[in-house]
This record gives sequence, C-alpha cells and structure tokens, in this order.
Amino acid sequence: MDASEKGRVEEEVKMVVEQAKELQDLAAAFIAKTSGEEQSIRQRAATLDSNIRRLQSLIHSLLEHKLLDQTLADKLNEELQRARFVITDGEASAFLTSKAQGGFLRMFLGPINVRASKKDIQLKVKEEYNSYRDRTALLFLLFPSALLMLRSWLWNGCLPAFPVQLYQAWLLFLYTGLALRENILRVNGSDIRPWWIYHHYCAMVMALVSLTWEIKGQPNCAQKQRGVQLFLQWAIMQEKKRAHCSFSEPYTLFQLLTFLPLRGLKSFIYLFFFCSIIVHGTFCNQAKRMDVVWGETAGVDGQLWLLCPVLFIMQVVQFIWGLLLCFLKYILVPVLHTHLSLRQVFCIYTYINECRLAI
Repeated sequence: MDASEKGRVEEEVKMVVEQAKELQDLAAAFIAKTSGEEQSIRQRAATLDSNIRRLQSLIHSLLEHKLLDQTLADKLNEELQRARFVITDGEASAFLTSKAQGGFLRMFLGPINVRASKKDIQLKVKEEYNSYRDRTALLFLLFPSALLMLRSWLWNGCLPAFPVQLYQAWLLFLYTGLALRENILRVNGSDIRPWWIYHHYCAMVMALVSLTWEIKGQPNCAQKQRGVQLFLQWAIMQEKKRAHCSFSEPYTLFQLLTFLPLRGLKSFIYLFFFCSIIVHGTFCNQAKRMDVVWGETAGVDGQLWLLCPVLFIMQVVQFIWGLLLCFLKYILVPVLHTHLSLRQVFCIYTYINECRLAI
C-alpha cells in the first residue's frame, strides 16, 4: 500500500469519526426537543383528564340538588364519556398517568418500565396475551386427560410420580405467566379486574403446594392416589368450563374477560345481565380496545339457550368434585397419614374458589 492510499484511508476514518459525532449531537438535540414536547403533552393530557372528572362531579352535584334537568345531564355525561374515550383509547392514552406496576412485576422484572409508548405496541401486548391463553388452553385440557388415560391403559391404575409432578410444575409456570401478562396489560391500560389477577396468585400457591404432595405407589395404589385422580378430574372440568364460558363472550356485561369461570351466584348475576343486554341493548360499545375480548362479533340468536344449561351442569359437576377433594382427608385418614396439612390447604383453596362469590 503506497502513501497516497494510506492517506486516503486515514481521511475516510477521520470523516467517519466526525459523522458519528455529528449524528450523536443531532440525536441528543432531537431527544431533548421531543422530551420537552412530550412533557407538554403529558401536562395537557393530565389537565384535560382532571377537567373531565371535575365536570362529571359538578354535573352529579347539580343533579342531586335538582339544579339540572335529567335529560340535559345525561346528554352532557354522554359527551364527557365520549371525550374520555377519545383520550383513554387513542394515541393520547400513552401520555396519561399510568397505573402503578405493583410488587409482583417489580419482584420478577425489577424497576423496568413495561408501559408501551405507542397504541399499536399496546395492542400487540394484548394479542400476545390472547395468543398465550389460547396456546395453553389446549395443554390445560390435554395434560391431565393424558395422565388419566395412561393411568388406565398403561400404568395399571397407578400414576408414576414424575409425570404428575411435571404437570404440577407446568401449572405453576402457566399461572405465573398469566399473572405477569395480566399485570403488564393493566399497566398498559386494560381493565382486567384485580380479583382475577389475585385468583391467579392463589392458583400459583395451589400449584406450589401440590408439588409437595407425596405420590404413593403400591400397595393399594388406587386408594392412595384417589386425591391425585380427583385433582386431575377437577383440572379437566376447570378447562371445559372455561371453554364453555368463552362461548358466552358476546353476551357479557362490558365484554371484559368473559372466558372466566362463573361460580355460585355469579352465574345468576351474569345470566341476568346476558338477558338485559339481549333484550334492552344496554351497556353497548363500552369496552376498550385494550380489554382482552374487544372486537368480538355479535352473538347468534339462540346460543344462550345452549350455553346456560351446559354451564350450570358443569358448575354442579365441578362443585361435587371440589367437595370430594375437601372431604377426601376424612375418608382416607387411615391411609394418607402424611402431608395432610398441605392437602387441607388445597381443599381450603378449592372451597374458596367455588364459593367466594356466593358469600
């Protein structure tokens, strides 16, 4: 390489270095400019949200003191709701104050901001949650079904410990993944109810407790493993009921998380709202795009006549299996003389899970 070529290479290197510095300066200036504009938009969004709340409170107060006509108040409230929908369900929602991430997310992810800045990214988060839920739904049904079939056909009525513990570990992974995704959805504007996320926390504890169960073998394997068999049957019924509840999505109150299991008196409450929606058409168009069943098509006439009987039958069967699990330790006390306290924890969880809304 001669001197002229070396000089040309040195000049190109210097030029690249200068271009890198210029690009860095441009990027820093752009970030500073956009940060200032973003802060201004955030302040405007917060002010507008505060004004909407103030006006709603004022209208309610005037209505209570009979200083405002009911028809006019309804019209004004409808306009305010429309304005709130625009800022909470559009691109402006990224500039509103987000919900706190909560201790569960901080425990697993640390102080990482999981709120997406763009609406299309938030919708992708919702789509990923729906995809994860659909992928695991089939496994939730097939895993315990396969264990019970192999128990009868291959294992001579005696379940090996490893497959059962593998299923219980997968349950722990499943509920942890659901809880993480639901917390992230709430941070990004979804209206998933806290009680449903807490229900998955309880399910995580249940799966962790079930991992400590001793899977006993021969002799009297069938009698010793009666609790495990009922647990697997209960899990199958849980998923079947979830599938039937997903059939009811078009009829739910605000089309919010309508695949969830319905229990106890909650079934009658939802049935009342189903009929209310079908007959009167109330509560329409209230869901937001970040709610996990937004965009479902309207139901077909007559589906409710099929849904309700099947749903209530599933309720009765699962409740019976829950009672069998709860009273199992009294039936098998002479045999199952270890880990009774852990089994009792699971029974208590099952009972609460079935009856919490009936209290």
